[in-house]
Amino acid sequence: MNAAKLVAIILIAGGALGLAYGGFSYTKETHEGKLGPIEFSVKEKEHVNVPVWAGLGAVLLGGAMLLVGSRNK
Repeated sequence: MNAAKLVAIILIAGGALGLAYGGFSYTKETHEGKLGPIEFSVKEKEHVNVPVWAGLGAVLLGGAMLLVGSRNK
């Protein structure tokens, strides 16, 4: 499997996941403090929305890459 097919498959899978879930979330640590023997930290949960057009575009681009790659052989 060459690099172009691998990239095309990753684009298709990523676009399909973006369409299915609509985004992803992650946790980032924003503040950390220590007051004597007590330590505390503040963590915020962030959510990133993946637009429908981006997911659909990734699926279409990956499919086009697979089609063009198979026609050139």
